[in-house]
Amino acid sequence: MSMGAIVAQADVDEETFPYERACPYQPPLKYEQFKHEPIKQVTLRDSGLRVWVVTGYENIRLLLTDPRISASRKHANFPFYFNAPPEFRTETSFIGYDQPEHGKTRGKAAVTFTNRRVKMLREQIEQITDEAIDNMLQMTPPVDMHYVLSLRIPMTVICILLGIPHDKHEFFQENGTVLLGGTATMEQRQAALVDVNEYLYELVALKEREPGDDLLSRAIAEYRAAGEPYEHRDLVNLCRLLMNGGHETTASMISLGTAVLLEHPDQLEALKADDSLVIPAVEELIRFCTIGDIAVPRVALEDIEIGGVTIPKGDGILCLVLTGNRDETVYENPHELILSRGKRGHLGFGHGLHYCIGADLARLELQIVWSKLFKRIPTLRLAKPFSEIPSKERAVIYGLWGLPITW
Repeated sequence: MSMGAIVAQADVDEETFPYERACPYQPPLKYEQFKHEPIKQVTLRDSGLRVWVVTGYENIRLLLTDPRISASRKHANFPFYFNAPPEFRTETSFIGYDQPEHGKTRGKAAVTFTNRRVKMLREQIEQITDEAIDNMLQMTPPVDMHYVLSLRIPMTVICILLGIPHDKHEFFQENGTVLLGGTATMEQRQAALVDVNEYLYELVALKEREPGDDLLSRAIAEYRAAGEPYEHRDLVNLCRLLMNGGHETTASMISLGTAVLLEHPDQLEALKADDSLVIPAVEELIRFCTIGDIAVPRVALEDIEIGGVTIPKGDGILCLVLTGNRDETVYENPHELILSRGKRGHLGFGHGLHYCIGADLARLELQIVWSKLFKRIPTLRLAKPFSEIPSKERAVIYGLWGLPITW
């Protein structure tokens, strides 16, 4: 330990963590305190556990490339900030693995998400998006766009990639909301996990007997070709991770991003007028919304000195990604939405070893949705004031519970 380091003795917070956002696309008001104390302890609301929050762009990037942190959920002080059933510690995949297990498991899925393979999906995603918009236009407004379009498009895409039949899409959509939402009880999450796993075990067995052109079949073939033993459990956890991560995140981004655009009409008009603006617009909206603000939990494997503070070995850590994406030392006027400045380098997809495996797929889906949606429905607008739309406070992935729209 450095002589200049400080082992912080945090005061008990008046309010437990996570903090609620003042507005769905602005940071919680209590985040202001982190400008003066960027690394401090907070108390988790459900467990009472004291954990460290790390804030600011450079601090987060530094920590997420430090080999002295662990993503494993098996640590006693792993910072679950919701009521997690015991299975959440054991039934995981590479998102909850450290090296070398992380690299080996992630590699089985990575080939499906290469930039080249993702680009090959463009025509299919465009067709899925057009069909979702067609379906929505046949309805009588107001319509809940989150349910009929935002959830449907990424769910259809990820099911195709995993080889899951269409009649199971709604099943995964409903259970994904329970697993990642902020209002489910521990018992509800546990029941959803059991139901999803039961189906996925059957799917793995089917792909072993009748392989197809999908991620699950390719992963099985890779294990067999390398002569590596594997358990069905490994493939079930991989499949569930990609299913939840591949649809809930993008769906939340579609709905919240669309609402943000409608709340910023000058930026929306610029997007409508310039097709090429959609690529930077996606990056800026991901930065601005930061739906994964509290989705980066870690545990210190050793004493870690960062920002003049020492985080003791064994303590839980939460990287508050929204503070990095709104860091005034990195972004000028960070609380303003400026589509034209959008570029990669934000922390919306994480950083380091666990950088989002589906980032390129999510980017493509968002580009296609926002390119088509406002062209095909130029009069699209919110059906109720934005302030009246409930947001997913305390959820693993932030967003809106619905998006009532009309035209």
